[in-house]
Amino acid sequence: MTEDLVIGEDGLARPQWAATNDMLRDYYDSEWGMPVNTEAGVFERLSLECFQSGLSWAIILSKREAFRQAFANFDPEKVALFTENDFDSLMDNPGIVRNKLKIRATIANAEATLMMREEGGLADFIWSFKPEATPTPRTIAEIPTQSPESKELAKALKKRGFKFVGPTTMFALMEAIGMVDTHLVGSHRRNSS
Repeated sequence: MTEDLVIGEDGLARPQWAATNDMLRDYYDSEWGMPVNTEAGVFERLSLECFQSGLSWAIILSKREAFRQAFANFDPEKVALFTENDFDSLMDNPGIVRNKLKIRATIANAEATLMMREEGGLADFIWSFKPEATPTPRTIAEIPTQSPESKELAKALKKRGFKFVGPTTMFALMEAIGMVDTHLVGSHRRNSS
């Protein structure tokens, strides 16, 4: 057991970031790293990872319900139809992160998601970059922030019109949707992705 793992009152080992509050613990225990392979699920996670860029995940997670309401429950067909009035409303919405580039990127990514249907869909496309092996980190410092696959995925998505999809953001997405298992060795969630 490393100092990067904390044993909770329930006797389960979690990384420090997932042991700091109930919201993060619940997200870690029930969602992070669990396979997500639907278009809507992947589009939501992609959008949230884009908004998280440069911010803490706790901020994004605390605003998740407001994001869902603001972005039509991350239905790409609806988001792709957002108008300038919708954009202005989003910029006035205190419940979300009001970053004009990230809001525009989410709308553009919805449009690109619809275009991806001709290639089998966003979820299948992203999952096609799943690496053959997954890291086995024992400490937080051993968890990579990008991979050859996340770099290729970022490049491929940018080519298809996606925005805010750099290799680090794409690696975070790959972790979040269960494509790579970066749960620390010793965590109760290790090997659950």
